[in-house]
Amino acid sequence: MIQLKSKNEIAEMKKSGQLLAKAHQHIKTMIRPGVTTWEIEEYVNEFLEKHGAIPEEKGFQGYKYATCASVNDEICHGFPNKKPLKNGDIVTIDMVVNLNGALSDSAWSYAVGDISDEAKHLLKTTEEALNEGIKQSIVGKRLGDIGFAIQQYAEERGLSVVREFVGHGIGPTMHEDPPVAHYGRPGRGLRLREGMTITIEPMLNIGDWRSKVDPNGWTARTIDGSLSAQYEHTLAITKDGPAILTALDESFD
Repeated sequence: MIQLKSKNEIAEMKKSGQLLAKAHQHIKTMIRPGVTTWEIEEYVNEFLEKHGAIPEEKGFQGYKYATCASVNDEICHGFPNKKPLKNGDIVTIDMVVNLNGALSDSAWSYAVGDISDEAKHLLKTTEEALNEGIKQSIVGKRLGDIGFAIQQYAEERGLSVVREFVGHGIGPTMHEDPPVAHYGRPGRGLRLREGMTITIEPMLNIGDWRSKVDPNGWTARTIDGSLSAQYEHTLAITKDGPAILTALDESFD
């Protein structure tokens, strides 16, 4: 069942989203060769506790961490660990913040030191594909319009779109209806309504779109070992267009 949110509920989700965005802003300064994703995990735990928020991923279906940290060919759900990042790596940090019951979800991919032109193209295109999907997130459009815009943008630039993992409704629980695929056909699927809150989180690969899951039962990686990137925002569907709740707003207190 899809739960439409009131303006007050969306405002509370934005407070959560701004806290999440500020965490990502600091994480960006931490990314360098030699840092570990465990250091990022510790920072996120401390930051959220300091601000009275809860890392919603921790404990979800037995998941043990506040963040997902996915490196290179890991598509999503990578475990943070104490292995130092190397020059040329890319890493995606994904987290869900619960602030007084209001949830937000955002992932960002980061370059570690000097990365290849191919990796730069992957990061740039994945972020731009997210933006193309957000542009379609208006009242009266359909979920297929979002997926088609992302898929077309990615494939025209030589990248593939992961099918097995999709965006979702969010709030008051982490994963709600509707599923938001990053591929599809225009004019098809559920029609968007004012008050819906969703995540859009395209995962693009340099090679094959298919994935495999590690023995830990969580970490998905590309089937051919190619690089993968992900960018994600939480947004609300409003009569004035998509409101991005996890984009940093310097004027927001």
